[in-house]
Amino acid sequence: MPRKAASADSGEENKKDSEAPSNTPLKKSEDEISKLNKMLASVLNYLSDDEVEEIDIEYLLANTEGLRDWWDQYRESNKKQIEEEIKKSLGSLSLEELESIREQIKSK
Repeated sequence: MPRKAASADSGEENKKDSEAPSNTPLKKSEDEISKLNKMLASVLNYLSDDEVEEIDIEYLLANTEGLRDWWDQYRESNKKQIEEEIKKSLGSLSLEELESIREQIKSK
């Protein structure tokens, strides 16, 4: 009989073990949403401040915790899309425009 009780307990432990990993992505997602909410609130507070006469993006990036990292990651994820848009538009450019782009690339 103790074996049955032990196996029943281990079954419950297995359930708990299998539930924990499924909760982990949910918890991570909730943490990410919470961070994004804080960043958005900070940005909106800045934008809605009547004393701010000119919007300073660099100020926002420097003074909103996590915003610069998020922005860099976002820009990097869009890099492929930008490359594709550029490739598609190359066919409609004139020879002079293409040569100008080539010179810009060579100078880097």
